[in-house]
Amino acid sequence: MKIDEIKDIVKLMAEYDLTEFKVEAEECNLCIRRSVGAVPVIQAAPVAVAPVAPVAAAPAAAPAAAPVAEAAPAGIEVPSPLVGTFYRAPSPDSAPFVQVGDRVTPDTVIGIIEAMKVMNEIKAEKAGVVKAIPVENGQIVEYGQPLLILE
Repeated sequence: MKIDEIKDIVKLMAEYDLTEFKVEAEECNLCIRRSVGAVPVIQAAPVAVAPVAPVAAAPAAAPAAAPVAEAAPAGIEVPSPLVGTFYRAPSPDSAPFVQVGDRVTPDTVIGIIEAMKVMNEIKAEKAGVVKAIPVENGQIVEYGQPLLILE
């Protein structure tokens, strides 16, 4: 599926006020969910060839991210599940998903990672109180890099 086709689907979802769209084909599986007034959340399961690109990009991002990881306080880390650009809020004028001191559960959305023009909601997958957020809004993150530190 081409990016232009996905953009058309997102526009149609907004036009007809749809909250979820799924398509399964031999080449890919695509699931797009959106909430009213928020950034669409797109989850795609591309063919086996597509995941190779983010893995190759990870070493290039490692030198820039290393100082941030070393400065993070000790605690339970919530790692990035993929390489991409991390956003702390659903839109620039919205409040962040979580802040230091907030209590999170495994299902709490902590941010969005944009990878290959796809917005992916990231959940805490662990419970605790947010002790630190070692990444900035709009920062490029690598696979396994801590997004949150929990107590």
